[in-house]
Amino acid sequence: MQPHGKVAPMLANPSTLFQSHAPETSAAGTVLLRRSVASDAAIFIESGRVALGIASAGAQAAGVPSGNGLEHQLGVVEGPAWLEANAAVLDLPNAMDAVAETTVVLRRVPLEEFRNALTGGSPELHAVLSDVARAHRQQTELAVSRLAKDAEARCAEWLLRHAENSDKGVCSVQLQQRKRLIAAQLGIAPETLSRVLRHLRERSLISGSGRTVNLVDPSGLRSLAGV
Repeated sequence: MQPHGKVAPMLANPSTLFQSHAPETSAAGTVLLRRSVASDAAIFIESGRVALGIASAGAQAAGVPSGNGLEHQLGVVEGPAWLEANAAVLDLPNAMDAVAETTVVLRRVPLEEFRNALTGGSPELHAVLSDVARAHRQQTELAVSRLAKDAEARCAEWLLRHAENSDKGVCSVQLQQRKRLIAAQLGIAPETLSRVLRHLRERSLISGSGRTVNLVDPSGLRSLAGV
């Protein structure tokens, strides 16, 4: 086992990252993160409470939400804690909207500095942290997809996530699970999944039958999935 001295500084003592970054105060109702938008800094909440979820269309258009502005709330973060750090760890856009529910004191750490701190620890620790972040991200994306997208969009997103390129350059998905299990992941009935797959075939977005689904038009699927 690696000694504590090998642990990334941000994990052993987050304050070591903050020495050159002044605290900021954000009022209740401030949008701190926007879904599908990449942030340029990791945010550490020193105090206060932040709601996580999916902003209503009106709140997104206005830029400043009413109330907490979330049409669907999926969680709460209370300081001291990192805010949706999995996006920073995995170098991905934010999976959820984040809105201050109370006055919040926070510090922003530039992503490059944040990631350098991660790689400063043991490789084993970094691998575990990445795996945990990836698992949390997948759960979050699934929850957001169920609430924010219709059945066709969810199915298209699932196909894109599980697609692999063959030696012949064909992009396809092998349905290794029973359809009822896939449907459960998507939050729809098995009959709905079968109907959606049929519609996607009729629109020439996919082809194939049985356990192999060929992605005929990946760009069309991405457009449908909103990714």
